[in-house]
Amino acid sequence: MTFHTASQTIDGALHIDARTLTDALDFIDYQDDILHIDGVSSDTLVQTYGTPLYVYSKNALLANYTAYVESFSALNDVQICYAVKANSNLAVLATLAKAGAGFDIVSVGELSRVLKAGGDAGRVVYSGVGKTASDIKVALEAGIGCFNVEALSELDTINAVAQTLGKTAPIALRINPDVDAKTHPYISTGMKDNKFGIAHDVAVSAYEYAKGLANIEIVGIDCHIGSQLTEVKPFVDALDKVIELIDELDARGIRLKHIDLGGGLGVRYIDENPASVHEFAEALLPKLLALQAKYGLGLHLEPGRNIAANAGVLLTKVDVLKPTEHKNFAIMDASMSELIRPALYESVMAIIPTKPNHTADVATWDIVGTVCESSDFLGKDRALALQVGDVLAITGAGAYGFTMASNYNTRPRPCEVMADGGLHRVVRVRETLEDLWRGESI
Repeated sequence: MTFHTASQTIDGALHIDARTLTDALDFIDYQDDILHIDGVSSDTLVQTYGTPLYVYSKNALLANYTAYVESFSALNDVQICYAVKANSNLAVLATLAKAGAGFDIVSVGELSRVLKAGGDAGRVVYSGVGKTASDIKVALEAGIGCFNVEALSELDTINAVAQTLGKTAPIALRINPDVDAKTHPYISTGMKDNKFGIAHDVAVSAYEYAKGLANIEIVGIDCHIGSQLTEVKPFVDALDKVIELIDELDARGIRLKHIDLGGGLGVRYIDENPASVHEFAEALLPKLLALQAKYGLGLHLEPGRNIAANAGVLLTKVDVLKPTEHKNFAIMDASMSELIRPALYESVMAIIPTKPNHTADVATWDIVGTVCESSDFLGKDRALALQVGDVLAITGAGAYGFTMASNYNTRPRPCEVMADGGLHRVVRVRETLEDLWRGESI
């Protein structure tokens, strides 16, 4: 089969060089013309578990996590807190917990998953804009490492709950630095018109307010500006603004223990050229080492997509081919219910064959699902040689794939499998029809 370059567009169709793409991914490659995930043949996976099917590489997860640990090893105190929202499967969390990861959560449900997977609550940061009193109580009782606080009213709630429990709550204020991350507006979080964080110009007064609360312990300062950032400069700009605040806080007698720079470093979906973790660290380390020397500050980071995205694929089968005068549609057994990123963000993700088709001609296809929405597409204008029954792989699906899946159109959610050096095991069984109405009554 002939593979074309990802950047090549012929007659409006996107031609993806599948081999070049997989060469850039760890533990996802072609062996004897069959796509393998962490040493496991996609043929074996499809025959064993069916489709649609999420498959994760255990070794890719570990390699991506280790890249952060090694790149920031010059600092004395670094806590890599995996962002659970990217992929919250228990096996994914357990893999990272055993490697020493902390976790970034945004709900009590995510905290419960972390604890179930063997994570340490003391290495968990609780982010998110809508923490309730009951959420805070559960987190304090579990021994949460830090609350990343988004509003003064949230501080009041945390203080009140901590008082009733006879505890002191560790907090960092999430500061909105008004830095343009130059990413999709739906995943930008550091601009003044975003709902996240406390405005930079009132941050000092917010810390002084927190200092006056009896059951609050100020331990850090937090900043997260968005997701899928391909350049390092916005991170540096945000860090500079946070450093200004750290200096002013210290002058006012407010001492911090850590700086949290959030996550957001991008990944390659097709032919993007994001900064590597090493380049990211190189740009930030001089300033972070200076902060460590001056104030003894540790570092928290909250990568999610960058660890999980390219550790996973979604395998999906061609059920119907529908060529028309104006468009050719390949209707798959996966849909926006299983993978909503293309419909929600207009994300362009790589769609590649799991093995060559030597009998069909290459044509331009819209890769779509069966959900009753015109927004139900997985990829548009893709140059592929297809027949009914062929299996395609959507790469980059390890983050914000299953975790955003739904039962829309009353569709059971797919199976999840972990691959590990030629071995494979189910880490979530495929939902049954009975699962869809479990808990309901007539």
